[in-house]
Amino acid sequence: MSFRPERLAEAIKKEVSELLREEMKDPRIGFVSITSVEVSKDLRYANVYASVFGEPAQQKVTIETLQKAQGFIRGELGRRIRLRYTPEITFKLDQSISHGSRIMALMEAVKEKGGGLNE
Repeated sequence: MSFRPERLAEAIKKEVSELLREEMKDPRIGFVSITSVEVSKDLRYANVYASVFGEPAQQKVTIETLQKAQGFIRGELGRRIRLRYTPEITFKLDQSISHGSRIMALMEAVKEKGGGLNE
């Protein structure tokens, strides 16, 4: 069993995070955090999951902007990570963080109303 896809996923996550923080100055890109990367077994494709802080409209604009910049990002990855083939990158919105915070808020609301299970 090869751990190569996992190692490549970590390297892509690190490099894309750094690129977004230091190189990408597009105002349409909101506060983005790369949460995970999934690389196919043949190392040809990578799904980059990004959590975007803000309203759904802002999240949509940010993901669309990242998709348009994927050629630039892929080129930079090719320079930074030595591979025979740089994977095709697809950005996807990761809503797990916002989903989790919404659940926490709902739980707090139930607790405040006295509907807790511990009573």
